[in-house]
Amino acid sequence: MSINIMDIVGRVSYHCDIIFRVIDKKEEDGKEIAILYGEDMRLIADAPIDDLVIVSQSTRERVTKELVSMEEQSLQLFRQDVDLLKQRQEYEATDGYSKSSNYFQIPGRVLHLDGDPAYLEKCLTLYEKIGVPVIGIHCDEKEMPLKIGKLIDYYRPDILVITGHDAYSKAKGKKGDINAYRHSKHFVQTVKEARKRIPHLDQLVIFAGACQSHFESIIHAGANFASSPYRVNIHALDPVYIVAKISFTPFMERINVWDVLRNTLTGEKGLGGIDTRGVLRTGMPYNKDQNDEYY
Repeated sequence: MSINIMDIVGRVSYHCDIIFRVIDKKEEDGKEIAILYGEDMRLIADAPIDDLVIVSQSTRERVTKELVSMEEQSLQLFRQDVDLLKQRQEYEATDGYSKSSNYFQIPGRVLHLDGDPAYLEKCLTLYEKIGVPVIGIHCDEKEMPLKIGKLIDYYRPDILVITGHDAYSKAKGKKGDINAYRHSKHFVQTVKEARKRIPHLDQLVIFAGACQSHFESIIHAGANFASSPYRVNIHALDPVYIVAKISFTPFMERINVWDVLRNTLTGEKGLGGIDTRGVLRTGMPYNKDQNDEYY
């Protein structure tokens, strides 16, 4: 059976542990090589065509069902967290419920750059479900350092997400060598360019990285949160859960890193960060008749 671009495949040598889609092909040392993007993991990989098999529809449906279940569980836990935050904010804004709840809230605005248009659409759908204001832009990882400055100037986000695909290659060097990673150096460069515009860690909160990314370099470049401390794969939606938590946390409160990570699909092996302030702003008064279209 021939393997074509956009086919959904698994790697025989890895027991089809991850489902990929074929996004390109190339010739290398006389062999036909497929370029693969993970369907649900932010991983990019190369594989010989003869190591690939088409994943059956039944297998895809089974894996999708399992992942949807995990996503729904994470979303439910996240919503519980947000509800608790809102209850506490209402209590404080109404002086212990002794005054009317005549206030409004402005969550942090997100600028999300993604190297994969399909993943970007999935993330935007989740942002909408959660209620996070977001601008999503598809941008090739290599182009991100060149474009990020003007995008920050134009959109003025509170939170910046820099993600796409990445992978560590043992053949290219040790895990400490950033050149052994597909796109980590581009994420690092993009974070550095963003910090030239807004150096303060609490004025622009940054998440950067993808599967197996060089976590330490990205954090040292100026990111608040990054992947991947243990060089594991991260789920496509993990960046959304992290920045949504930040978006809905009041700016006077410090975010405990574990509180951010515990409801993600990957957890602390794939994600990490530093203590950061929230970005939610509360104001008053709230005129329901005039302001519904804004808040």
